[in-house]
Amino acid sequence: MRVLAAMSGGVDSAVAAARAVAAGHDVTAVHMALSADPALTRDGARGCCTISDAHDARRAADILGIPFYVWDMAEEFRRTVVADFVAEYEAGRTPTPCIRCNQHIKFAALLERALALGFDSVATGHYARLEQCADGPVLRRARDHGKDQSYVLAVLRPDQLRHCLFPLGDSLKTEVRDEAAAWGLLIAQKPDSHDICFIPDGDTAGFLREQLGERPGVIVDADTGIQIGAHSGTYGFTVGQRKGLGVTDAPRSGRPRYVLTIEPVTRTVVVGDRADLAATTLAACDAVWCAPIPRPGAPLAVQIRAHGDPVDCVVIGAEPFGFDIESVTPLIGVAAGQSAVLYDGDQVVGQGTIRVAPLPAST
Repeated sequence: MRVLAAMSGGVDSAVAAARAVAAGHDVTAVHMALSADPALTRDGARGCCTISDAHDARRAADILGIPFYVWDMAEEFRRTVVADFVAEYEAGRTPTPCIRCNQHIKFAALLERALALGFDSVATGHYARLEQCADGPVLRRARDHGKDQSYVLAVLRPDQLRHCLFPLGDSLKTEVRDEAAAWGLLIAQKPDSHDICFIPDGDTAGFLREQLGERPGVIVDADTGIQIGAHSGTYGFTVGQRKGLGVTDAPRSGRPRYVLTIEPVTRTVVVGDRADLAATTLAACDAVWCAPIPRPGAPLAVQIRAHGDPVDCVVIGAEPFGFDIESVTPLIGVAAGQSAVLYDGDQVVGQGTIRVAPLPAST
């Protein structure tokens, strides 16, 4: 089988490529250049997409003895991931850029090019298990739940999953590093990347301020309706946020305050108690189904953040384009724009974009 291995320059994608080679596939490596100016992207443990990452990927491909290419996908990335990120925050929603990157870049633009060039599959270093069954692909959580990335892969359609390889799904991270060392890969102990790759200094609010300008507004207490602070833009907040609000704790109770709602039109951020963030219902749109659409009343689990555990829920209604669920225990900090992924055990059932953040209980 002809396999295109997407190599980021990290240890995971390098070992994924190595396993494809060991399996006897005809493997070609490609590094996606996603930054228009990678020299400005932060090196080290907190960044990715840098010049040094490209060099690391090339050296790993040389050790594996496979061809290596760099594909410039910076314009697609800017148009589909960065622009979406800015627009979502401007609208008061909370996007997940890694999901959009998987959806539009790694498994749309990259896979489309790969198939056009005659490759059969794309291999990546994501931690998820994928079974190619007669009636369609089955996507499951990784063996290493601490590294599981099925949440950010749930946006992939079955026709895309048919051409995917996730060789690391049954491995622990420690095993992957040991295997990289055994292959002689110099990046065996390279730290994992963190943060958002196109925000090199990690200052998301500052990045958005550069894109959107100053948009001053007010911070209002949910209980009293009184203004208790000011801000330079609603894009600097997300539902559930506790730190960096610039306001004191509730004067009478001393309880910390959290962002409950964001209203970009009126430039108002409403804050209140953590208890007001609790919600038991959730509505999602733009659904992608990896399994048959569940019937009303079906017991499943829902995950609303990349790092977290699924919460038991019941399907209220589901259709090709969206679903509504009710959780057994309250969900805290549900934010419009986030991805809600449904699981049946460890199997991904479907995914949708949360379309409305529930109103706080006090309103």
